[in-house]
Amino acid sequence: MVLEDDQIEDLFVSVKRRYGYDFTGYSEASIKRRLQKFIETSEIQSAGALRNHLLQDETFFRFFLDEITVNVTEMFRDPLFFASLKKNVFPLLNTYPFIKIWDAGCASGEELYSLAIFLDEDGLYGKSRIYATDISQRVLDKAMDGIYPIDLMKEYTGNYIHAGGKRSFSEYYTAMYGNAIFHSSLKKNVMFSAHNLAVDESFNEFNLIVCRNVLIYFKRQLQERVIELFLKSLPVFGFLALGNKETLSFSSFKNHFEEIDRLQKIYRRIN
Repeated sequence: MVLEDDQIEDLFVSVKRRYGYDFTGYSEASIKRRLQKFIETSEIQSAGALRNHLLQDETFFRFFLDEITVNVTEMFRDPLFFASLKKNVFPLLNTYPFIKIWDAGCASGEELYSLAIFLDEDGLYGKSRIYATDISQRVLDKAMDGIYPIDLMKEYTGNYIHAGGKRSFSEYYTAMYGNAIFHSSLKKNVMFSAHNLAVDESFNEFNLIVCRNVLIYFKRQLQERVIELFLKSLPVFGFLALGNKETLSFSSFKNHFEEIDRLQKIYRRIN
């Protein structure tokens, strides 16, 4: 079964009315591809059957939500980005008595723990509070657990070293039963919460917002909505970090920011 555009639109309107999740601003090619994959794996036979399942079975909807939202991440992904944070952002954050950071779209937490590790190494973690949010409660639960396959640690260790890590990466986790369990001290200053960038509002003011590789899945109008949300959440001289394929260059809010690192897409609010 292949859904037509009008069937997809009707489905997303119904989902928004029932659950408050708005997918109409997502990139059409990306959301169609993931929706089609979900249909094939769930063996749904018709658009009507899919709609009824989603609206009547909240457990099924949560499974649907996890499958069509993107949760691809890794620890110290794009090591040069983290190296730039250490060099260009952390020294300025250190001038504040208390640091508030929003990791928006934190997925299963690999980026969150990467931030916590580098904040700790630079002596900033003790005065930091990190707000880790995502649209999916399932991946938030995984982030809260902080448990990842041990087989990934070789790759993550390489990323950590390339980013400028100061210690032995294995100091941050305990290996057990094929998993790496990251130390609970790395999440003692973290608040986890569900947050939907498409519809939810600003909930605090932050010195640094990290939202990498999320905007690329949104249409232009939703991108603008999210950038305005971040603008409202940043004081003057607050930092915004995006993914390496994302930019503020074409945003109507670009004049509120200056580039700190053009290649690594790190910006600072100036007005």
